[in-house]
Amino acid sequence: MESVTCNHCSNRVLVEKYSEAHTSIQWLDDADRVCPEFARARTAQEGRAWIPTCHKLQQTIDDLIVSGQIGLSLRSYPVPGRLE
Repeated sequence: MESVTCNHCSNRVLVEKYSEAHTSIQWLDDADRVCPEFARARTAQEGRAWIPTCHKLQQTIDDLIVSGQIGLSLRSYPVPGRLE
């Protein structure tokens, strides 16, 4: 996973890009506490925020992908079972 800092709030996350449609994001701190977009959603809903992603963080990641700073992961996992 690659370290990415959000261009909007400077929060740092780990990112791995598996395909054009699949991006894995690992938050290093509580998203509700460190992300202004998640915090606003939590406040508006008077409880735990449920939003699928931070759009500003996603834009940061998309910009890094377009610029070539993040590429597709080459990591692969063995498939359970036996080949015969």
